[in-house]
Amino acid sequence: MGRVIPHSLFTEFDISLFKSGKHYRLYDKLGSHMIEVNGEKGTYFAVWAPTAKSVSVVGDFNYWLEGDHKLFVRWDESGIWEGFIPGIDKGTLYKYKIHSHNNDVKTEKADPFARYCEMPPRTASIVWDAPYKWKDKAWMGYRADKNGLDRPYSVYEVHLGSWKRKKDNKFLSYLELAEDLVAYVKDMGFTHVEFMPIMEYPYDPSWGYQLTGYFAPTSRFGKPEDFKVLVDKLHQNDIGVILDWVPSHFPEDAHGLGNFDGSNLYEHPDRRKGYHPDWKSLIFNYGRNEVRAFLISNALFWLDQYHVDGLRVDAVASMLYLDYSREEGEWEPNMYGNNEHLEAISLLKELNQEIYTSFDGVQTIAEESTAFTGVSKPVYLGGLGFGMKWMMGWMHDTLEYFKKEPIYRKHHQNDITFSLTYAFTENFMLPFSHDEVVYGKQSLLYRMPGDEWQRFANLRLLFGYMFTHPGAKLLFMGAEFGQSSEWNFQNSLDWHLTQYAFHSGIQEVIRDLNEIYKTYPALYEKQFSPEGFQWIDYGDAENSVLTYVRKGHDAKNDLYVACNFTPVPRTEYRMGMPKGGTLREIFNSDDKKYGGSGMHNKALKIGKTPWHGRDRSVEITIPPLAVVIFQ
Repeated sequence: MGRVIPHSLFTEFDISLFKSGKHYRLYDKLGSHMIEVNGEKGTYFAVWAPTAKSVSVVGDFNYWLEGDHKLFVRWDESGIWEGFIPGIDKGTLYKYKIHSHNNDVKTEKADPFARYCEMPPRTASIVWDAPYKWKDKAWMGYRADKNGLDRPYSVYEVHLGSWKRKKDNKFLSYLELAEDLVAYVKDMGFTHVEFMPIMEYPYDPSWGYQLTGYFAPTSRFGKPEDFKVLVDKLHQNDIGVILDWVPSHFPEDAHGLGNFDGSNLYEHPDRRKGYHPDWKSLIFNYGRNEVRAFLISNALFWLDQYHVDGLRVDAVASMLYLDYSREEGEWEPNMYGNNEHLEAISLLKELNQEIYTSFDGVQTIAEESTAFTGVSKPVYLGGLGFGMKWMMGWMHDTLEYFKKEPIYRKHHQNDITFSLTYAFTENFMLPFSHDEVVYGKQSLLYRMPGDEWQRFANLRLLFGYMFTHPGAKLLFMGAEFGQSSEWNFQNSLDWHLTQYAFHSGIQEVIRDLNEIYKTYPALYEKQFSPEGFQWIDYGDAENSVLTYVRKGHDAKNDLYVACNFTPVPRTEYRMGMPKGGTLREIFNSDDKKYGGSGMHNKALKIGKTPWHGRDRSVEITIPPLAVVIFQ
């Protein structure tokens, strides 16, 4: 390999943007880039290491020996080291050997902007480009319509390493998933998939939430361009792609971002702000301009280079509060004397503004579990600017209610109705995520009480209630066929269960609910507006029955929902109606094809008896542990 030749991809304007934290396309400049200089092919390297005394590129091309390929530090005090090395081609392994001004400190670091990494546990970066001819032009053209807040939004959450495995327990590749997973998601009728983190991570038990390669799809499943194939295939089948994104913390692995140039470069130097006690990991310095540019550039990278349609931002609550998971004395108040993390809050606002300005038809979704106000309100209205927020309170209250034996549910009617008192304060997504089926919590199926028939009936009822409750929907893989064991990231889901009628019945329920959600505008047109929901009766605790209306733009499309949370059938149950006509059953979770008992309603004539404060009413049958939807 030739010596390092001085060269730069940076303009003075780039540098001023970088220093001010406003350079949102840093991936075009920092990292390794295969280019041609004076007719010679090779690779340009650039890395931010402001407290370094020297930076060398080491790799398989120079036997990992430092000193031979030293980068040049820029004159403008940006802290960027750069240079062009002729002859270095795609596939070359490399790291940065960094000498700190403290002579005792030498670190060998992976490239923070690497597009591809070695398969863990190996940790080198790989010189790579991922040219790809996209075939999703149609999707990108109408994505804004498909991905809007007034459209059906049913998300299938997937951990790529354990959705399905080969007979020898090896992973499916991105290309294999592009066949199997895409066909399955389309068949089940989900509108979106959400991938748990696919950015490179060293430790499998972290499930991907401890990232070291923020710009590289993990090499566990193939090459970067193979991941593009997977995204492209989903788009060609009208399925949106959401990625989990983790700006809240990063691991202390020696090759990662921690103590990068011998100083606290990416992490906050004060451990009260820079270390996360729950996850034993480091926290970004959200007040440092260059770190802000790194994070926003990273979010935009996946939307730009990989055509991703949304980001679900992990652990937002931990970013918003200085005292999150900390005891008295372990945190310091902000300048106003309170616990809000002002720099993190301003970063999230800036991130959302830039995403929604730069990309048409995308969504950001906050995993946020506190009462922080305005998470999904626009920044110009004083909010954080997310498109949606996970409704953790609904998830918790609903699962607490469902685990109770039906005979006791009448004493807890408020638990199942309470969510509607705040359901429209944010744009909520209802999540039954991976977090609900690990660490001894049991699978959703085994959190249901009763004998086998009742467990499955309860689960069908749970899903029917979820799909008729206002808000977008999210189900973790396995829930859609009643996975009986807890999720284990080391193994495939228990697909053999789908040969049994009760399990395939759950699958059929989800398939039909997805179809109903997409077909009936009353379930999505006003899913984030109080105009889209009306109680008929929430007070019948004695029978543990709820009745309510879902509304869209046109009243003739209104849907009427009745839920029976006990195993006692409710026959001749009178429900108030606003007008006369005929009521038709469009979904019944007690249908025999789902494993139910088969109690149904024929076409029902609405009578003139006033009921529930309405001029008219109708007598319906609500089967045991079932939800019925009428139009």
